Amino acid sequence: MAKEIERKFLTHPRKWSDLGAGLVIRQGYLSASAHCSVRVRTYGDRAYVTVKGATSGITRDEYEYEIPLRDANEILDNLCAHPPIEKTRYRIVFKGHTWEVDEFAGANRGLTVAEVELKDATEQVELPDWIDREVSGDPRYFNSNLSSKPFSSWK
Repeated sequence: MAKEIERKFLTHPRKWSDLGAGLVIRQGYLSASAHCSVRVRTYGDRAYVTVKGATSGITRDEYEYEIPLRDANEILDNLCAHPPIEKTRYRIVFKGHTWEVDEFAGANRGLTVAEVELKDATEQVELPDWIDREVSGDPRYFNSNLSSKPFSSWK
């Protein structure tokens, strides 16, 4: 069984970003509930369908499969809940870990989240100075929830 183990953080505004162009991501959800989600994502010129299980701490089951880009765009346009998640992803290597920093656009503009994947839930990770605070346990920051309740609608 595939497992995703990750911690999620907010970042200080643009303190991390002298990286050049990131990779544009567009994703939408076919289903999103407390115990599983099914999403479609375009990632540059590639596309994937991903099934994720319920989160337990910072761990959850994850299954991901590549699909044709044209199919993904049709699914995103016609079948997924709206608004779609739009973001640019930057990868930053820091102290032996690769951080994925997502700068959101569209309905989630103004939100920037950094994630780091771990080998196990007890693995220690040194935080870069551009990290603000951890939000791993806050479901508002799950992409599936940002799709149904975008950052721009928060008070």
